[in-house]
Amino acid sequence: MSAAPSRSLEHSGVPPQGNDPAQPSPDTPAAATPTADSPDASTKPAPPPLNLVLITGLSGSGKSVALHALEDAGYFCVDNLPPELIGPFIALEQRHAASRVAIAIDARSADSLSVVPDELARLRAQGLNVQPLFLDATTDTLVRRYSETRRRHPLSKPEIADQHRALVEAIELERRLLSDLREIAPVIDTSLMRAAQLRSYVRDLVAAPATLLTLVFESFAFKRGVPVDADYVFDVRMLPNPHYEPELKPLTGKDAAVAEFLAQKESVAAMERDITRFLDAWLEPLSDSHRSYVTVAIGCTGGQHRSVYLVERLALRYRGRWPTLVRHREIDAAAPG
Repeated sequence: MSAAPSRSLEHSGVPPQGNDPAQPSPDTPAAATPTADSPDASTKPAPPPLNLVLITGLSGSGKSVALHALEDAGYFCVDNLPPELIGPFIALEQRHAASRVAIAIDARSADSLSVVPDELARLRAQGLNVQPLFLDATTDTLVRRYSETRRRHPLSKPEIADQHRALVEAIELERRLLSDLREIAPVIDTSLMRAAQLRSYVRDLVAAPATLLTLVFESFAFKRGVPVDADYVFDVRMLPNPHYEPELKPLTGKDAAVAEFLAQKESVAAMERDITRFLDAWLEPLSDSHRSYVTVAIGCTGGQHRSVYLVERLALRYRGRWPTLVRHREIDAAAPG
């Protein structure tokens, strides 16, 4: 668990050393008692509700990176807090008048993970803004990351001689242990993310208004797999492909020339109408069911032209009605830095 910053004595309840404040000097005039009409009787405004971000997910998916991003954004962060201590820890931070707190929990607390959903519901009922985030990645990605770092998975069994099999079994066990937490949180697929991208994405997600449904539009390439964080997936590979136009091949769906090419195709317009018809019908019910985030993934062959164009179009359409984030998985992964 990461060490907490030191707290001042004013939070500790310990009176300063020196004269006993309960025994004023005879020469000290008695303090005036505030009356209902005195300025001192005015009530102080209530502090804003505490914002709690709970980060969980698979080992190797980037929880430490996400936690450091929140720490840089001004959150008081604690790693690997046992779930039984969430309530007492939040009560302590409220006494310290904390405004932003982030906690990371993982499968090493397997015996008590079942208490987390009820604990988060209890904190919400107390008026806290609670934002759970679940970090995920494909098994192949996690195996590669562990192989590169040569670290041992916290759930791997040393008695299994085949280290690759032991690692895969540990990852699948962890998926099962965390499945209930995955159901109650927005999922971030970090399979193709660099650390800088993940830090930026986490900051964007927690900055979105907690009281409104946040839309995440994501483009991707089917040849690199469907994003594991997608709530809805639309396949647009049957649309005309700018890849086969020599002057458009090196461009992306964010470029004006590609946008003009696709805007002239009736099939592209029809696909956009069908997707918006679906979203218009179901976004309000999703919001009414207290969903915090919905990820709409649009996929084409290479994740460069058609899916990118439609994601940009949909984000423009819905940005005025819902908090909206855009992610281009393949373009972002290829970007320098």
